[in-house]
Amino acid sequence: MFALYITHPQVLIDPAVAVPKWSLSEKGATRARLAAGRPWARLLGRIISSDEVKAVETATLLASASGAPVEVVEGMEENDRSATGFLPPVEFERAADWFFANPTASFHDWERAVDAQARIVSGVEAILGVHDPEVPIAFVGHGGVGTLLKCHLEKRPITRQADQPAGGGNLFCFRLADRALSCDWTPIEDWPGWVEQ
Repeated sequence: MFALYITHPQVLIDPAVAVPKWSLSEKGATRARLAAGRPWARLLGRIISSDEVKAVETATLLASASGAPVEVVEGMEENDRSATGFLPPVEFERAADWFFANPTASFHDWERAVDAQARIVSGVEAILGVHDPEVPIAFVGHGGVGTLLKCHLEKRPITRQADQPAGGGNLFCFRLADRALSCDWTPIEDWPGWVEQ
């Protein structure tokens, strides 16, 4: 059976609001609703969410398809970038490049990539360690930690080359039996669903 790591789609960017409190934009919410209409969304037996608003909103929209409860779990949040606060898009992209290129160092007191990776991997493995492998599960979160999890599952060094396409609202799928990826980043509304392998 399968697990998904799903990143929230587009958000309302507001420099006056702390990033974890940002909500989905109308475009982001529309994409999440489209994903909820896909057959795979009805199969989800568990939905685990970061506690950030945009992730909870995404998880809630997806849960409308299967009726699975949304479980908000501490430790699933994005890498902690609160030390710098909001960065304009061009500056943020440069900072993100540095974050992935220097995983054992901190960008202006951001959480280090190696620490964020250890946190997300530990959190996912703790949940899967007691999860019924016959029940499809989705983790709804963020691009940065999702990429770090993906690098771990692929047994590759931390690299931004493993990052999702710009804009968010993507997923990758992996097998619960052996944690092997069965698809790379795919827009949530376009993924055709699980094929037993």
